Amino acid sequence: MTASLRDLSHVFKALADPTRIRMVGLLLGGAVCVCDIHQSLGIPQSKASRHLAYLRRTGLVEAEKRGLWVYYRLAPQKEAIAQALVDAARHCIGHLPDARKDAARLEKKTGCSVPVPGAVTVDCCGVPSRPPS
Repeated sequence: MTASLRDLSHVFKALADPTRIRMVGLLLGGAVCVCDIHQSLGIPQSKASRHLAYLRRTGLVEAEKRGLWVYYRLAPQKEAIAQALVDAARHCIGHLPDARKDAARLEKKTGCSVPVPGAVTVDCCGVPSRPPS
């Protein structure tokens, strides 16, 4: 198996879990502290850390330690096809009601808003795009 195929397989596996999809949705706006992620998703900190570690191992996110806190952000992909897949997932996540609710909770807690891809002027997938409500 080539490295490209293996990398693509890892991206698919990482995005196959609902909790990890919701995490990717929160990271659309930039770096987010693990404490804000677990509170926004309403999951235990240990579960959040476990899923974030999985995303880090697959190369979908990067971690940066700032004092006592660890901040996560989406990582650029090495392979163009993997980046296209991540971009498609980012777009789709913007249409999920659960992801919008998670983003609203994050914004309420931190003041940071998560952008909705294409929400300003573009309709796609036959569904009008709207900002989170």
